[in-house]
Amino acid sequence: MADRLTHIYTKTGDNGETSLGNGQRVKKNSVRVECLGSIDELNSIIGLILTEAVHEKIKTTLTEIQHDLFNIGGELSIPSHKLLDSQRVDFLEIELDEMNQKLPPLKEFILPGGSKPAALAHVARTVCRRAERNCINLKEIEEINSSSLYYLNRLSDFLFVLARTLNQENNVPDTLWKRS
Repeated sequence: MADRLTHIYTKTGDNGETSLGNGQRVKKNSVRVECLGSIDELNSIIGLILTEAVHEKIKTTLTEIQHDLFNIGGELSIPSHKLLDSQRVDFLEIELDEMNQKLPPLKEFILPGGSKPAALAHVARTVCRRAERNCINLKEIEEINSSSLYYLNRLSDFLFVLARTLNQENNVPDTLWKRS
């Protein structure tokens, strides 16, 4: 593979613009760039979860998710480009169902937290929801891959179930919300 990033700084963004993957210049505060930033932030938080002691199966799944998020970022950086398909949404649903089967039924809302890996999964879940909202905002003004939106929706559910799973694996009970 050839060197892709020979210079890290280019100075081309000093005035508040950046280049998309197709060379198009856009404002750094555009909806598209906001989507890219949210996806990048989510991917970084998942990377943080991977620094914790989690089962190999979870590590493998989270690493696949990171690759999928990079693909979504690739789509967002090149308008009309599609990398993610519905099979990746199916993958998430299978993983989610498998994890959820091992958990006790949830009868109340739970508070984010518990073990450190679970708390990180809750943070990832909230960033995923923001990324999804940002992408919905973008879809209102430009076409984007629907599979990517479905993926983000399933991913937030996956991250919620992951948090519960990580608490269970660490023998930390979920904290149920107490109604006032």
